[in-house]
Amino acid sequence: MQQTAYDQQCKAEEHRHTTATTAIRHRGHTLFALALGTFAIGTGEFGSNGIIQLFSSSLGVSLPVATYAITAYAFGVVIGSPAITLLAARVNRRSLLLGLMALFLAGNLLSALAPNIVLLAVFRFITGSVQGAYFGAGAVVAGYVYGPGKGGKAFATVMGGLTIATIAGAPLGTYIGQTAGWRATYWTVVALGVLAALALFAWVPRTDDLRGGSVARELGALRRPAVWLMVGVAALGISSIFAVYTFIGPFVTDAAGQDASLIPIALTVFGVGMTVGNYLGGRVADRFESRGIVCGYAGVLVLLVLIGLFGSNVALLLPALFGVGATMMFAIPTVQVRLTGFAPDAPTLMGALNLAALNLANSLGAIGGAFTLDAGWGTLSTVWAGFVLTSAGLILYTVAISQVSRAAASIPVTE
Repeated sequence: MQQTAYDQQCKAEEHRHTTATTAIRHRGHTLFALALGTFAIGTGEFGSNGIIQLFSSSLGVSLPVATYAITAYAFGVVIGSPAITLLAARVNRRSLLLGLMALFLAGNLLSALAPNIVLLAVFRFITGSVQGAYFGAGAVVAGYVYGPGKGGKAFATVMGGLTIATIAGAPLGTYIGQTAGWRATYWTVVALGVLAALALFAWVPRTDDLRGGSVARELGALRRPAVWLMVGVAALGISSIFAVYTFIGPFVTDAAGQDASLIPIALTVFGVGMTVGNYLGGRVADRFESRGIVCGYAGVLVLLVLIGLFGSNVALLLPALFGVGATMMFAIPTVQVRLTGFAPDAPTLMGALNLAALNLANSLGAIGGAFTLDAGWGTLSTVWAGFVLTSAGLILYTVAISQVSRAAASIPVTE
């Protein structure tokens, strides 16, 4: 009897070892599938910004009312993603990713069919609720195939699909919307989502190593002050990227006096910077505790000053836009590694909170920029709003870092 149990245990261990070895061997396929999913998600998110005037006109609402659909998506990320992560705490991460892609497909399909702005906003909320949960679960799977000590690189790989979407996916979605109607943009996102779902089904390993945990353990992470401090550091610090990205169009045409045809090029330059920064930031995050955040935030502050003072010169503006995208994305993988370090028992939820913080940053940056513009301080004044917010994030991080680390260390991990 004992020998039989021992043999079964040996077989189980051998099977687990074989599965892990196979996962590592097919690492490239798995990582591609995860990034394809975030590319589809990013295309839907950023592509919506490019067609807002189209569905505003089609649905017979003003532009401010049409922005409710964009805001609803952000609320989906901030509220819906953590909720889904908690509800699906026990679900295997592979199954969770497939379920999330199914919900993503449903949300975009319904968005393509929405008859009015109210339902479109509801469907965008549903779609947004996928994003943070997908990034959290995707980072866990990427970390599994990379192996221990590569959390930053894993998160950067998953985030890579989103940054590439700013270069290729969003312009493509906008072009399709302009030529075939705004609904065609969402049908295109559905097609990308189907491809991503098939890739995930084929290439994400089936293994108990990706099983979920208890809801209590996930909730326990939310009781740690260190976690919320890091969310605050992310939401404040990263907001400057959106105080710039949101207003690139006016920067190019109003401040620099260039033709509107340069706006797509400026957006692409910014997206390339994000992609480069994300790649480098993932490697730094695994080697240094704080360098990614401190260097990223400090670097973007310098660039914001340059844009604020000399952004009317397009020869300086374009390289500075690249730099803002690169330096800020350089920090984000370190935010994820630090969050996961403060709550190692809830990595999926930490990924969802990181994305929620990014969407809060989106709102803060846009609101701060709108405030300076309404005050009549000029087109480039939005960067000063970003400067104040990122400075606050950097101060919070440098002042609270020792207290945060002690708080995290003093709270035992819940089994």
